Amino acid sequence: ARHPVDVPVIAEHRERGDVKLHVSNISAHGFMVDDANSLGRGDRVVVRFPVIGRIEAFVIWIQDDRAGFQFERIIRYDDFMAMIDTLQPNPRLRKSR
Repeated sequence: ARHPVDVPVIAEHRERGDVKLHVSNISAHGFMVDDANSLGRGDRVVVRFPVIGRIEAFVIWIQDDRAGFQFERIIRYDDFMAMIDTLQPNPRLRKSR
């Protein structure tokens, strides 16, 4: 399930260096940004999220200014839920468990 979030991150790109991105939703498999004008399909980045720390992800789709990333590994359920609790302090935004 995708969880809406409002998270600015600094992604480490091998060729472009640090790239500022805005994550607008996230799941255990990946995330979507809404400001991907400097990225292309297949680009790889390393991002840092609360609880899970640094993780590599790659662009699997781009549409207009949005891009979908897939994590290089699936996040464990308990770690993912702890991360969501950190990223979504408003309990009304969290999906029921």
